[in-house]
Amino acid sequence: MSLNNKIKLAFGFVALTVIFTLFNWFRIEYLGLFPLGLFFIYLSVFQTEKFFLFIAFLTPLSVNIEEYVDGFGLYLPTEPLLFGFMLWFLFLELRKPFLNPKIWRHPIIVTVCAYLIWMLITSITSSAPIVSFKFLLSKLWFILPVLIFGTYFFKKHENRVRFLWYFIVACSFVVCFTIAHHSMYGFGEEEGHWVMWPFFKDHTIYGAIIALCLPLSLALLRQKGRPALSKAILILINVILILGLIFSYTRAAWLSILCAAIIGAIVYFKVNLKLLVSIGFIALGTLFFQWDNLQMSLAKNTHEHTTEAFDEKIQSAANVTTDASNLERINRWDCAIEMFKKKPWLGFGPGTYAFEYAAFQDPENLTIISTNFGDMGNAHSEYLGALSESGLIGMLLFLAIVAAVFYSSITLYYRYPKNNDVKILIMGIIVSLASYFIHAFLNNYLDTDKAAVPVWAMCAMVVTMTIQLNTNDPAIKKD
Repeated sequence: MSLNNKIKLAFGFVALTVIFTLFNWFRIEYLGLFPLGLFFIYLSVFQTEKFFLFIAFLTPLSVNIEEYVDGFGLYLPTEPLLFGFMLWFLFLELRKPFLNPKIWRHPIIVTVCAYLIWMLITSITSSAPIVSFKFLLSKLWFILPVLIFGTYFFKKHENRVRFLWYFIVACSFVVCFTIAHHSMYGFGEEEGHWVMWPFFKDHTIYGAIIALCLPLSLALLRQKGRPALSKAILILINVILILGLIFSYTRAAWLSILCAAIIGAIVYFKVNLKLLVSIGFIALGTLFFQWDNLQMSLAKNTHEHTTEAFDEKIQSAANVTTDASNLERINRWDCAIEMFKKKPWLGFGPGTYAFEYAAFQDPENLTIISTNFGDMGNAHSEYLGALSESGLIGMLLFLAIVAAVFYSSITLYYRYPKNNDVKILIMGIIVSLASYFIHAFLNNYLDTDKAAVPVWAMCAMVVTMTIQLNTNDPAIKKD
């Protein structure tokens, strides 16, 4: 950028800031957002790549205005920016196509498109079509700009690294804020459920996103040739993330990162598939023959998730007798299955679970945190959520996306020519995605920007690197 352009940009930014200040001075807050909107429009049009990185940085810092406006959930500023970016991206692609046509044959893109088409069909047959079409639209403004446009943006390895840097740094800022806030309450377990507000709704999604970030920050740390200052910053970030994960008191996040690390080790050491299948059959056989003993052990487990002791907290994950959190999750799962039985093929419609599950609650499954109105949220499982809302085909298509993600990423890791920075990053992506999709058995967050943006961005990276490898792209040699 020339000096003249830099001066113009600086002048424009100062002018927008002054206008914004004047609007707020005269208490016209909403009009004060207008120049800010113009600034975002300028970035998206003239600095598209920087705008994309800007979204990565803003995502962990976004706030859901549902906390302030009843009945209207929207993450600001990311979702309006993604919606506008989606429209601009579609305009550019229709005007002069720039996407690599090979992406449409990649397993991840194929399965995601099939899933979106099925969501469209089940939105038409939905019990609440307006709710379902709004839900589908929100999926589109995550998937189109991040996954589809991302395949263009992530062709350069530097862009992949920068995107992850921006997201992880912003996430570490939130963790620092949360730890500081939590320390004011002596790191109590009960307070640990809400001290991350307003950036995260509760400790479960907070823990899930930290678990997603940790493998990526470790992968960035392991990359070769990194300056000493950069390494020092990454070491600090990793310490912050680990502390944040511990004090999140999120059992699902702890277990997901542990299981994801095991998956990473299996991939890294190329454990024989036959051995894994044999171990799986042995485990299933043991479970079958020891089922009665296991049930008695579970019945005796009375460890509560409210304890602050790490070992008891882990043990409480298997308490299905007295732990209200576990029992409520089982209640939601049971409702999802009953909803599936009612409408097995088309489901009740995308986004409708929260409005429908109340009628399917079994009185015997109700807990002290249940409500008769069924106004407590989602199915607590990406898989069962898809099953209840989009039927059997919907769940199978979501499973197909997960299978395509891991097949593509693991194959890419084994095929990549040498153990360089890119291969290290691929391993980080595998472990990170594993942590989320394992966690997805217990919670579902892909309808939020916090999870959707990094997950779809990593999928876009896998798609791009696979195409580059298949076409002998010169960028691979540079990597």
